[in-house]
Amino acid sequence: MNYKIPRITADGLVFKDKQILLIKRKKEPFKGKWALPGGFVEYGEKIEDTVIREVFEETGLKTRIIRLIGVYSDPNRDPRGHTITVSYILKITGGELKPGDDSSDVKFFNVKELPDLSFDHSMIINEALQSF
Repeated sequence: MNYKIPRITADGLVFKDKQILLIKRKKEPFKGKWALPGGFVEYGEKIEDTVIREVFEETGLKTRIIRLIGVYSDPNRDPRGHTITVSYILKITGGELKPGDDSSDVKFFNVKELPDLSFDHSMIINEALQSF
């Protein structure tokens, strides 16, 4: 039998003072718009490793997980198809801030002055801020 199954991603929320790290997407969907750093889980990879790898690949920063924020599974959250994301708050442990493989720009934004974000990332950030 051929079953349709959702794909799994991980998103990283990296805060510094009252700012959050965002990437400008280099590819569709939402090319040119800002988003949380993150991406797809590779086969055989733990989701906790995915978020650390993806944040490094897209921002140049080394991080470690502080805590889980939530799981977001709305079938319409990604125009490419049903995608479930697991979001974590991360702490910077090293590296150098620079755009990576899927990002054309990367920078910190004041959490009260965020640009228009892709996917459901505004909701994820708002839920994270409410948990402080």
